[in-house]
Formats: sequence, C-alpha cells, structure tokens
Amino acid sequence: MSDQTILITGGTGKVGSRYIKFFLTKGWKVIFTSRSSLKKKKLENQFLNYKKKLKGYKIDLLKKGALQNLAIKIKKDEFYINHLINSARSIDFLKVSKKTGMTSRENFLNEYLLNVYIPYELSFEIFNVHKKTLKTITNIGSQYGIVGSNSTLHKNQSNEYPIHYGVAKAGLIHLTKELAIRFSKRKVRVNCLALGGIEGRVNNKFKKRYAQLTPMRRMLKLDDIVKPLEMIIDNDSKAINGQTIIADGGWTLW
Repeated sequence: MSDQTILITGGTGKVGSRYIKFFLTKGWKVIFTSRSSLKKKKLENQFLNYKKKLKGYKIDLLKKGALQNLAIKIKKDEFYINHLINSARSIDFLKVSKKTGMTSRENFLNEYLLNVYIPYELSFEIFNVHKKTLKTITNIGSQYGIVGSNSTLHKNQSNEYPIHYGVAKAGLIHLTKELAIRFSKRKVRVNCLALGGIEGRVNNKFKKRYAQLTPMRRMLKLDDIVKPLEMIIDNDSKAINGQTIIADGGWTLW
C-alpha cells in the first residue's frame, strides 16, 4: 500500500513517535495528535524532510466535542484517513498512593476514559466523517489487558503496578470486538495490538527481572513494535478482524 494516510493519537509519545517515523519512511501521509504544542513542534522539526507528509494537531482528547471537531478539521484540511491508530495515553493517571496502593477515583476514571471511551468515540467520529476512505482501526493495548501483574516483577505490587491500567486495557480488547462487528458492513477492520513491556522508563534491575519472566529473555525494543502493526493494517490481512494480536515476546505464555 502506497500513498496512504494514517492518524496516530498520542504521536509524541514513545510508541506513537516510533510509528510516525516508520510510516513516514514508507511514504505515507501521517497525522498525529498531542496535548503539548511544544512536543508537537519538536516532533515536526524532527521530521522536517517530511514536512509535506506530516501534520500535527494540538488537542485535549478528553475535552467534550474535541474529537468531532478533530475529524471535521482533518477533512477540511484535505486529509482523508485510511487508518486510525488509537495509542494516546497519560502516565499522570497511573499514580497510586504509597500508603494504600490505591489510586484516586479521578485517576481511575480518567484512565478508563482515555483508554476505552476515547478510542470508542474517535473511532465513530473518524468512521462517520471518513467512511469512504477508512480501512482499518487499530487500538494499542497491553499484555496487562490479557493477564494480571506478576508479583515477581513488581516487588511492591500494590504500590508499583496501577491496577486501573490493566482494567482499562482489558476493556479496550472487548471494545475492539464490538467495533469490528459494527464496522464490518463498511469493510472497516478493527483490531487490537497488545504490546509487552518496552525499554525506556525502567532501571536495569527491573529489566533483569522482566527478562526472567518472558521466553524472549528481554524487554521489547521500539523496533519490535513496528512490523506487528504493519501486518495488522496491511491490505492483505483482510482475514484479521476483531482480534487482539499479542506482541510481547511470549510474556503471556507463562
């Protein structure tokens, strides 16, 4: 597939920015969202050689009416979405109390809102506005939407592992199935890519513990997450619909 247009939410994050780089080098038009004007500009400057192919939108995805306005604005700017990647997240919502191991009600609900409701709403908005061009929707999930946390990895589980993250990612998996059913009549495929732990924000001790718990014997690298997504949205993958493809190095096998 050449000359495709892809929308990636959370484009300035670790996962989103790697996907942006990959699809730009394929010659695709890439649209992304970010909460930060500074990060948006920094990312656009990073890919100045692809200036005509890259477009960022500063947006607060949680703001009421923002997603409908985004879908319409993209079309007014003469971009026609072929693929939507729901990958936005915020580590701000993952905070838990060191004393109780619990998070606040606000954090729990915001995590669910960002990981489940926003992909739900944006999928419908993009589908309704870009129904003539939309081909695939992919939700970026996690191995923790499939299995629970491992106490061997998280030494102080109640304080270090945010329960609501896994709960939200599990909800995202079921949302994927429901959207696949509803959009199939328009020949739009909806899938979920459940990723394992990616290097970047953890220390060496954590990485060593993680390595002992997965057959691959290491955490994922950013380059590991690219080809699974490409496979899912490839035009020849028409048989893959409503599925959660797990790219975790085998973590969920044990």
